[in-house]
Amino acid sequence: MTTSTTSESSAAAPLLDLQVLVVAVRRRRRLWCSLALLGLLAGAAMAVLLPPPPTAVTKVLVAHQEDQPNDPGTLIRTDVALLHTTRIAGKALQALKSPEKPEDFMQDYGGIGLTNNLLQITVTGDSDAEAVARAEALADAFVADHVSRIQQAANAEAKALLDQRDRMRDDLAQVDKAIGDGSSETGPKASANMESLFARRAELTSRITDFGQRAAEARIGTPQLIAGTQIVDAPRAVRHSLPRTAATDAAIGLVLGLALGLAMAAVGTVVADRPVLRREIAANLGASVVAELPRRSARRWQRRRIRAARERLTASLARTVRSSAEPVSLLELGCARNTSVLALDLAGALAAEGPVVVVDGLPGPQLAKRRPKPGDPAVVSGERAAAVSDQELRLGVGSVAPGAAWTDLQYLGTRTVLVVRAGHGSAAWLHTVARQLADQRIEVIGVVLIDPDPRDRTDGTLWDGLDIALRGRSERLARQNGTSRQRTERLPMWAARVPDNDQEAR
Repeated sequence: MTTSTTSESSAAAPLLDLQVLVVAVRRRRRLWCSLALLGLLAGAAMAVLLPPPPTAVTKVLVAHQEDQPNDPGTLIRTDVALLHTTRIAGKALQALKSPEKPEDFMQDYGGIGLTNNLLQITVTGDSDAEAVARAEALADAFVADHVSRIQQAANAEAKALLDQRDRMRDDLAQVDKAIGDGSSETGPKASANMESLFARRAELTSRITDFGQRAAEARIGTPQLIAGTQIVDAPRAVRHSLPRTAATDAAIGLVLGLALGLAMAAVGTVVADRPVLRREIAANLGASVVAELPRRSARRWQRRRIRAARERLTASLARTVRSSAEPVSLLELGCARNTSVLALDLAGALAAEGPVVVVDGLPGPQLAKRRPKPGDPAVVSGERAAAVSDQELRLGVGSVAPGAAWTDLQYLGTRTVLVVRAGHGSAAWLHTVARQLADQRIEVIGVVLIDPDPRDRTDGTLWDGLDIALRGRSERLARQNGTSRQRTERLPMWAARVPDNDQEAR
């Protein structure tokens, strides 16, 4: 029954809970805010420490013989590619009388097609004057190369047409000679032959005239293309504003840093699998969240609220300890300081009814090296816990963090309250804590959640845990007396594997 229901719930669970992801990312706002601020400062620093080099810009109107209204920009992209050639770079360097290599010069300029016929050239240099001179030389070299290619194409086309016309003139001369030789012949056959020769001569004459006109048109269109290719915007230096550049770079760095921080927070949340919501912590520990306590805040308007919450928690735990016939302990996970303060407050609240001794089982110096104040309860180490008198109320304080001595926890108290910091322990470790406490026969009264998410609205009560939920205490007592009905609720996975004390006794 337990195995089937567990497998069904596991299969129905989503692979990624967006609510958990959003909450975990929001809790790690220090990370992505720090990266966003770092990107902002880095962008502003780059604008100041690495200012853009002196730059000049010019625009060239490029006329193409194959211009079409529906051209998708192929011709201007070809011009941009031709601009980045060693031939044009070498011609520009020759005009500048510079010994620089064309390959190196090509790294200092770039081109972009603004429209199908407008090319913008951007060139950098060591100074504004040098950048303007290099831009002018590069634009002149490009225009000269483009004009040269137009002329060569027009001349090649005209020459091909004229050569074809000359070949047809030779054919026409042969036809005229054949007509002259056959003019003295008579007869039907001679007449038919003469008619075909005259038709051939007319055709050749028409084609010769056509090729001559096409050759003339090819040369006539070339000047228009040459005149249409020109520099329409003279080279000028680009003025850089340091505040504007710093603001732009800072905004870009802010966006990139924020995106990187959010991505790192999301990936870290998924990989670490650290429960944050009440329902997740309660489900993994197998115990209900009975109280919450915000972290200590530096804001004055929150200190009073936190102090009141801690007083309410102390009073609630004091009532629980008074009503318990077994020693109670506080076991922390990721909040040793908060747990030590809570233990001292709880011991102070219990001291009104009799002597109280706090057994220090924490690995750190939170209790061991503190300076006692007048009226504070006595604090003894775990080694001296056995010497505590039975007349004194013992309150144990320990840790269930990695490296904890599990077998020593039962000497701090057979009943415990887990003080867990939200988002500190992984789901696997919370399962380990629940399993180890169950193996040591330590009953978990409840979980005190430290630093909960203020927007968490999930329920941290385990309604199927009769040994833990308030409504199940009476049924637990009745079951111990043998008068209750058979339990049908599903226990957590770790609890299902641990037999009851009553069954072992039988």
